[in-house]
Amino acid sequence: MSAEKKIKRVGIIIKPHAHGIESILKEIIAFLKAREIEPVLEKIAAEKLGLEGGPERHQVPENCQALVVLGGDGTLLSIAPQAARAGIPVIGINLGRLGFLTEIPVAEALPVMDAFLNDRNGFISARTLLEISYQNIQDICLNDVVLNKAALARMIELMIYIDGKEVTRLKGDGLIISSPTGSTAYSLSAGGPIVHPAIDSIILTPICPHTLSFRPLLVPASSKISIKLLTQEEKVYLTIDGQRGEVIPKNAIISVRKSSLTLKLVTSPWRSYYQLVKEKLGWAE
Repeated sequence: MSAEKKIKRVGIIIKPHAHGIESILKEIIAFLKAREIEPVLEKIAAEKLGLEGGPERHQVPENCQALVVLGGDGTLLSIAPQAARAGIPVIGINLGRLGFLTEIPVAEALPVMDAFLNDRNGFISARTLLEISYQNIQDICLNDVVLNKAALARMIELMIYIDGKEVTRLKGDGLIISSPTGSTAYSLSAGGPIVHPAIDSIILTPICPHTLSFRPLLVPASSKISIKLLTQEEKVYLTIDGQRGEVIPKNAIISVRKSSLTLKLVTSPWRSYYQLVKEKLGWAE
């Protein structure tokens, strides 16, 4: 049985202020309806077309077999945890700027969707997620967990433990703990390596470390990383995927490990990861 017959409902998530959003949204809806697939529009997408109703964003993946994201990487990151928990593939169509996660350009949107519906297993890249535990909070993220200082703060100080063993004390502007997928996000800007998403690892990248010998570190994905905040006076922020965050108190311990969940990200059948890196970053040009 083809994937097209299996998939009956496809959720649609949008970046509401993206240029041309109404036009591409109508195209996607028409494409799905022509294949007898019900489009499930999040509330703000329905409103864009003058329709009433529609579930809130976080509710969309619950009863769908796939998800289409029309926007940028931030839009995809906002729904990634729910999509991973639902176990459904996500097709990211780039209406943003860079677009590493939403890698499919508008011109390729319908051909990629058609290819996916006819052979969906051929284009799915399983992406590692990180699990974060902090006090009574548990969360998952696709890209990164960031601990950094407030805008006017001085250096902050963190103690890093891996698998229960003290590794080092970091003084600087903060620390990024990222998945391989997140290696091309904030971590890269802070001097971290480009890591292929198939490599089973977690990346620790310091932000402006006081000790210049503190270089980014890759550890096995089986590692449990714990960070203890030692700073007393300064405000320190915990940010998850650039989407959620809060101020954390002194002596708080944040634990990060590989999640048992993965995100099923649909990639272009005509573009390899290396081509994507060259196209988006001008790597090795």
